[in-house]
Amino acid sequence: MTRPSRAAALLLDLDGTLVDTEPMHRAAYRRFFEGHGWEVPDLSLFTGRRAADVFATEAGPWTGEDGHALAREVMACIDPEALPEPVPGAAALLEAAARLGVPVAIVTSAGPAWVRRLAAGPLPGLADVEVLVTAEDVTDGKPDPAGYDLACRRLGVPAADAVAVEDSPAGVRAAVAAGVDTVVGVTTTWDAAALAAAGANRAVGDLRVLAEELT
Repeated sequence: MTRPSRAAALLLDLDGTLVDTEPMHRAAYRRFFEGHGWEVPDLSLFTGRRAADVFATEAGPWTGEDGHALAREVMACIDPEALPEPVPGAAALLEAAARLGVPVAIVTSAGPAWVRRLAAGPLPGLADVEVLVTAEDVTDGKPDPAGYDLACRRLGVPAADAVAVEDSPAGVRAAVAAGVDTVVGVTTTWDAAALAAAGANRAVGDLRVLAEELT
């Protein structure tokens, strides 16, 4: 990902890609399920996807419940004092993009309140990102391409000329389905093989190498 004629923009996932929030999210899901007296399922079901979508489409003890209400309960289970760490290289990547004039969009399955929390804490550079597409901006969440389609329209760049960075198969599939030619998987949550199977062109352990390549 050299600075590129090819990289007209960076399309970045948030949780697990820019900020290492997966451990706190999984702890919240466990508290949620245990609080309901439900068996804790394979939590990878939820990675990269809107919780309400998973509750609505996947069979489980929650079947028939209001998925949006359950998703709010999960968020309420997150420790309000928890301060996740940025993924190494995240701040440098955002700074390099700003310095070089590479447009950036965040494309996340989280809601805007969660993005504001992270921008106020572990990753203040989020506040300067040009375009933010959250769970509330699209009808269909990842792996549907709607979020990436919207981000590219707002940035005014062809998806094929952008670079997307994702940590989950659902996110990778969303970017590929939107027509993004270069999709980089970050192995903070899933391994390189799973991300490649979803369509990632390459995999990196964190964002430091991407920040270096951008400069």
